[in-house]
Amino acid sequence: MDLQLKNKKALVTGSTAGIGYATALQLAKEGAEVIVNGRTAERVNLAVDRIKTESGNEKVTGIAADFSDVKSISNLISSLPQVDILVNNVAIFEPKAFVDIDDEDWLRFYEINVMSGIRLSRAYFPEMLAQGWGRIIFISSESAVQIPDEMIHYGMTKTAQLAIARGLAELTKGTAVTVNSVMPGPTMSEGVGGFIENLAKDQNTTTSKVQEDFFKTVRPTSIIQRFLETSEIANIVTYLSSPLASATNGAAIRAEGGLLKGML
Repeated sequence: MDLQLKNKKALVTGSTAGIGYATALQLAKEGAEVIVNGRTAERVNLAVDRIKTESGNEKVTGIAADFSDVKSISNLISSLPQVDILVNNVAIFEPKAFVDIDDEDWLRFYEINVMSGIRLSRAYFPEMLAQGWGRIIFISSESAVQIPDEMIHYGMTKTAQLAIARGLAELTKGTAVTVNSVMPGPTMSEGVGGFIENLAKDQNTTTSKVQEDFFKTVRPTSIIQRFLETSEIANIVTYLSSPLASATNGAAIRAEGGLLKGML
């Protein structure tokens, strides 16, 4: 299937690894012009080279930006004044007891996970409306609905993303611009992989056993009973980025392996 993404310019934040990398790679395979983003030039350059090799697409570049730094974000926008597709993927997470989450943590999570998407959307959304076509996609989480008690601050930011995306979608009426969210379930990204490995070491067990126990005790409602692959999320994001997804707007697309029990 041709997703009609050739000559579309896409920025994927936090795309040197994990879901972001898989999404940037898939968009590049579809012929889009892709801008990779990460915190350091070294990681960005490595990701750009890998994506070029794996996709056969030379129209892949990169911009380093730290989304905890407003000046860094402003520099990114200045160097990239227009995009057709914006994937707000960058995020941080950290298991932490609620009573131990201080004000600084709350503000740091909100700044990176929420304000990053707000600032970029505010910069690129008007031009999308003016040119009559565009895609903004927020990578939220099932944690937006089923708030994890071990990461309440993270869940809060993911809920906020759903609200922002839906509100922006309301501003696209009568246009070919769409704004949607994707809600992945537990995904075997670089960060999660490291977290699982550390747990296995702490518990003197195997990563396989940690993963098995995770779905028995922490996410028992999962139907697939496994971690998602980053490519499984990327496939959905790439489709939503496409002109073929024109009927999907203001939606929160679930990609969580059946973890959420509600029908809506």
